[in-house]
Amino acid sequence: MTDDGRRTGPVEHGFPHVETVRAAIGALFRALTAEGVRAYATSLDPAGAAFGPDEDLHLGAHRVASAVVGALRLPDARMVVAFRPMRDAATVELAAGPEYFVEVSDRFRVHRRDLAAALAHEAAHVLLHRLRLRFPVTADDEVLTDTAAAFLGVGWLLLDAYREDALTHQKLGYLTPEEFGYVLARRARLFGEDPSPWFTSPRAYEAYVRGRALADREWRRAPLAGAGRAERLRYARARRAGAAPARGAAYRFGRGEDGRMRVSFPCPVCGQWLRVPTGGGPLRARCGLCLTVLECAP
Repeated sequence: MTDDGRRTGPVEHGFPHVETVRAAIGALFRALTAEGVRAYATSLDPAGAAFGPDEDLHLGAHRVASAVVGALRLPDARMVVAFRPMRDAATVELAAGPEYFVEVSDRFRVHRRDLAAALAHEAAHVLLHRLRLRFPVTADDEVLTDTAAAFLGVGWLLLDAYREDALTHQKLGYLTPEEFGYVLARRARLFGEDPSPWFTSPRAYEAYVRGRALADREWRRAPLAGAGRAERLRYARARRAGAAPARGAAYRFGRGEDGRMRVSFPCPVCGQWLRVPTGGGPLRARCGLCLTVLECAP
């Protein structure tokens, strides 16, 4: 049984789980393949997640659940939604299928705008269960679930459910708001997508911008061609010395069997480590996992 990690106290910020998030994105590419991930190029449309105030509660819940299931490409999975008093926002029983029973908190009878977000987390659990993809530590596995939801097109709902002011502190999921923004930004770059217009929560948009800034920095790191001048100067000094780069730098040097210096660095799309020769001018590197072609200046 799983829950969606609803937090009603002070909301954690920053990027405390970012290494697990990066590992989760790589795991999705390995489980689904590059072609499989690219099949999720279309996010769940906001209209599919909307819940009108006059709509029948149970019919509307099953309609939204069907929309989430469809967005996650689980056409043969059926989510049966029931409401009951509970502390957690939602739980799902991970049985063999094709029916998965989801229980959601009675509070969504009134606060319907966040029902789709809770269902998105639970549907992502179903997808990962069917892929037989999980992390051994429960907390990491929940980070994997949120990352899958966000990277595969339904997790923007979880970020949009984030609200924080003097009277309200609410966040669904286990990632911080900024980490949700980071995953959504990596997805946006991969698919040429801009989720900004979908956010109804101003704080959600702010978190997305902060997460996007980190994702953008990863595309401007050496030895990628888009690295800034200061970053390229640091990289050139480390390359000449053949030494380990400064702590936190996302590249490392080593010599191949031919004695030639090479640099290893993580693909900014999937995190797979790539290795290319240095000092020979600009080149293109093709990631063997996500198949992205990267412009490099190693």
